[in-house]
Amino acid sequence: MSKLKKDSKNSEPQSAPEIDLKTGTRPSRAELIARGEQMRKACPRRAHAVWQAPPARPDPVQLIEEGDKGRIEKLVPIRHGRMMLSPFTYYRGAALAMAVDLAGLPTTGVRVQACGDAHLGNFRCFGTPERRMIFDIHDLDETLPAPWEWDVKRLAASFVIASRNNGLSEKRAREAAQTCVRSYREHMAEFSEMRALDLWYHSVDADKLMANIEDEELRGRGKKRLAKAKAQSALEYDFPKLADTTSESPTIRDDPPLIYHWHEQGAEEFVENVRDSFARYRDSLHDDRRVLLDRYELKDVTIKVVGVGSVG
Repeated sequence: MSKLKKDSKNSEPQSAPEIDLKTGTRPSRAELIARGEQMRKACPRRAHAVWQAPPARPDPVQLIEEGDKGRIEKLVPIRHGRMMLSPFTYYRGAALAMAVDLAGLPTTGVRVQACGDAHLGNFRCFGTPERRMIFDIHDLDETLPAPWEWDVKRLAASFVIASRNNGLSEKRAREAAQTCVRSYREHMAEFSEMRALDLWYHSVDADKLMANIEDEELRGRGKKRLAKAKAQSALEYDFPKLADTTSESPTIRDDPPLIYHWHEQGAEEFVENVRDSFARYRDSLHDDRRVLLDRYELKDVTIKVVGVGSVG
């Protein structure tokens, strides 16, 4: 959703700053609540309830083709093939099409650093640098300032599409979306009362998440998958599948068209750009992370096809 120009009919104001730059004071909780109530009057909940395609709505296929520009040409068919598998996989690759639709909808005017692609497939469990397993957004490559409503609507819509994709009833799909939005509302209310540092360090622990699943069978499957993931290491699980050790120095094993070395024109420039980006990334790290990273070295560079929207 990052390649979108703001609709002129939806030119919402920027959010007011947290600190008054003249006095150095912050608004009180009562003032923030009053401000929110005024925003809700200007953009009531019912304003989000109905959507109709505008007469000049861009063709979704043309938007997909627009999104293909700048990609590696021979990988574009892989992207299209993955999008064609199901309505949900189409949805995953059509963030631009949804952004165009969202741009014409009313918003309260509060802008956040949005994920940009907050569908349910981009939430998962992963390990933290502190060796904890948490549940959170896993994909942030589309993040840009945007109305807060956009992420919530994309997430709620993904529950409906996934429910239909899995053969669930419209009633179940509606319940899933409503539960999603209700959870967002309740947690935002909870977060608003937390101290800044407590909120900064807040996370969703994967073990606690599994324990809260009511369905016994589903909870059991989730715990087994989590235990398996915890037991795996990159050296034991990923390295044997990815590495070719037939030569003196290990290289990444080609598995075209999904993993391959770039041998075409500009290959040397491609590798040099990666090395330069890696060096600049290293320079951006805090000293403690940099010391750890410096115990490793860049040995090989390949292209890997991932996801749906990111292909190419």
